[in-house]
Amino acid sequence: MGLALSFLATSSFASGKEFAEESPLVKVWKSPYCGCCKEWIAHMQANGFQVQTFEVGNSEVRSRLGMPMRYGSCHTAVVQGYVIEGHVPAADVKRLLAEKPNALGLAVPGMVIGSPGMDGPAYEGRKDPYDVLLIQRNGEAEVYHAYR
Repeated sequence: MGLALSFLATSSFASGKEFAEESPLVKVWKSPYCGCCKEWIAHMQANGFQVQTFEVGNSEVRSRLGMPMRYGSCHTAVVQGYVIEGHVPAADVKRLLAEKPNALGLAVPGMVIGSPGMDGPAYEGRKDPYDVLLIQRNGEAEVYHAYR
C-alpha cells in the first residue's frame, strides 16, 4: 500500500508541482510602447511563468518563427519551443505544454477585447468572443479553446 500511495503522490501531483518549480520561461517580443503587451506579460507572470522581454517589436520574429501573418497580433512569444502569438490565456499555454501536440503553437489573432491584457478597466468589463487557435506547422489552424 505504501508503494501505491507513493506512486499516486508522484503521478497525481507531479505535473502541477513540476510546473510551479520549473516556472517555464516565456520570451516575448513586443513594441516598447504597447501597454496591452505589458498587461499580458503581467498575466503570464501571475500564472507562474518567467518572462524575458525584448522591446524590439515582433514582425521579424513572427516571420522567422514561421507564424503566418494572418494570425498576427501585437506580440510574439516562445515557450518550450512553441510560438505564442497574441493574447493567449495562460491556462491555454499550460494546457499546450502539458499535452505537447506536434504543432507550431497557439494564436489569438488581432487584439480581442476581454482577452488577457485587453481586459483592463478601460474596457469597462466588455468581453468579445474569441478563439485560441492551435497553429499547425503547415500554417493550418483549428480551434483549441473557444471563449464565448
